[in-house]
Amino acid sequence: MDGYERLDLDEIDFAPMEHDTERLFLLTLNETYALLRVLRTAAEEGGVVAGEADRLAREIGARVPPED
Repeated sequence: MDGYERLDLDEIDFAPMEHDTERLFLLTLNETYALLRVLRTAAEEGGVVAGEADRLAREIGARVPPED
């Protein structure tokens, strides 16, 4: 078990990208968990970016295994 059993990759809608666009390197799991904490905090505190922070936290959270 690697924690990805619940994901249906056919149902994930990735953002369209042009083929000549440079992509960022992958994050480590620890970096991803830290980013999720920041996004969730921003979503909980409200404000102008709360909705977008919540959306991004949900999308990223669906792609990584739960933090222990």
